[in-house]
Amino acid sequence: MNGFLASVALVLAAASFPAGGTTAETFIDARSYPTPAAGRERFLALETRLVRGFDEVCGDTFCEGEYHNLQSLRFRCSVNAADGGVEECVWTFTGSTARVDGSTGRIIVDARSWACPVPLAARTPLPILLQALEQDDPLHVRLPGTTTNLYEGLTGCL
Repeated sequence: MNGFLASVALVLAAASFPAGGTTAETFIDARSYPTPAAGRERFLALETRLVRGFDEVCGDTFCEGEYHNLQSLRFRCSVNAADGGVEECVWTFTGSTARVDGSTGRIIVDARSWACPVPLAARTPLPILLQALEQDDPLHVRLPGTTTNLYEGLTGCL
């Protein structure tokens, strides 16, 4: 049995690594670029500004409909680990509505989530995107290489 387990372990180990023997990833979370320590702080500050901006416009726009309690969950971007070019960004949200069923007394809940793609120009360098979104009103600033902004992207999603 020990010989069998050793053989299985060798096969699994060989299957886990590409031919070069490394597991280098092409794309990483933007929070880890250029290093986990440097990327995380800047990205978290951006996310805080985005949530504040969303909360300021929500009541008069996105939160007037059936899902009046929309909440931002996370703003995430993937970047090329070698050069910091942004591959994709998605901003996720959640919201719910609830009503009482008059005949049963049960609460009927409709809870949803949205994954809103950010309209970006291909391969926008992460530092350029972050610099643009560090403005006072990040939802309405024109995204680098585009003619649109985050607010317009959310309008099509939410």
